[in-house]
Amino acid sequence: MATLIRMPEVAAGATEVVLSKWQIAVGDQVKIGDVIAEMETEKAVVDYVSDAEGTVYKILVADGSPVEVGAPIVILLAAGEDGSAGDALIGGASVVAPSVLPPEAQETQATPTIHEPVTAQVAGERQFVSPLVRKLSADRGIDLDQIVGTGPYGRVVRRDFEEFLTRGLAAQPVTSSAIATQEFSSSYVTVPHSGMRRAIARRLTESKSTVPHFYVTADCKVDGLMELRKRINETSVVKISVNDFVVKAVASALVDVPEANVIWSPDAMHKFESADIAVAVATEGGLLTPVIRGVEKRTLSNLSMEIAELAGRARAGKLRQEELEGGSFAVTNLGMFGTKEFSAILNPPQSGILAIGAASPRAIVEDGQVVVANVMTVTLSADHRAVDGALAAQWLAAFVHRIENPLSMLV
Repeated sequence: MATLIRMPEVAAGATEVVLSKWQIAVGDQVKIGDVIAEMETEKAVVDYVSDAEGTVYKILVADGSPVEVGAPIVILLAAGEDGSAGDALIGGASVVAPSVLPPEAQETQATPTIHEPVTAQVAGERQFVSPLVRKLSADRGIDLDQIVGTGPYGRVVRRDFEEFLTRGLAAQPVTSSAIATQEFSSSYVTVPHSGMRRAIARRLTESKSTVPHFYVTADCKVDGLMELRKRINETSVVKISVNDFVVKAVASALVDVPEANVIWSPDAMHKFESADIAVAVATEGGLLTPVIRGVEKRTLSNLSMEIAELAGRARAGKLRQEELEGGSFAVTNLGMFGTKEFSAILNPPQSGILAIGAASPRAIVEDGQVVVANVMTVTLSADHRAVDGALAAQWLAAFVHRIENPLSMLV
């Protein structure tokens, strides 16, 4: 019998998912286990694997469309069935081909045309308006009933709104003050928030307002680390970065102080047996934190390759949802930008995040003498519900010992 496939909940708690790209077309044969679409959650692109089989009869959602969880997306027909069986599932819904552009793309790609003078919207008639135009009109206090749309089904699109503004400005007398304002006023481009940016804003706001952060800072002498790294990279096929040593030192410190390898939950404390560390990766759409499992068991070369591979897929938008979940600690490094020190915001439910600054030559006192050494400042942000101040200080001391004695991480 015909099968109606609905949008699944591909991420916990998600109410809407963007169907970024179909992997099938009308007439294709689909088997159980076939990837039929790519779906974009707030943090990752997920392959949707079919749990049904049949011939694709109708595709109900266009590429790039946001879809509510549970909404119909495609109809499959069983062998020997005709279209009536599929139409009966949704009352004869019309086909929306994957090649159809979403409304925003229609706005930007449509060929501009010369329109007749704008007339008012007929009272009581339904008006189709793009979300962008609704926002622009609300910001300027403009009544949309005055604008006639030229988009699909009479939709009011951006060019209609801009033409209306042009006509309105042309009809007004231009004063010297208006000219001065136009000449020196600033302009800006409105960039709609992506799902990822909204998720980052929501989670960080929630973290900073609900998690009791506190901060512990230390300076690390890293001359020994720099020398060891240089010697390793002279012979190693895999080039090791300072950040690789840092991530390894974080895991080693969690082994030294296992009481810090915990996360808070309302009912109990969760203590971890392995060091699963999230590494912050800057992407075009925002910050992602893929998690590397069992760091304490990995060699530096294996760890370096894993970080590089995850970072590459993060920037390409190819991380899987499970690669962004878990872990008790995170590392974020701005040293490559020359930042001396900073404090990071926790990514719940993780209990700690270590912010790494740039290593630079500084004057320090050693055995009563002022000497110059390469020093790196690190700041631990900790969740006070799970990690007390003394425990955080003990963990940070263990980290400093490991990073200042890098050979201890290789044996």
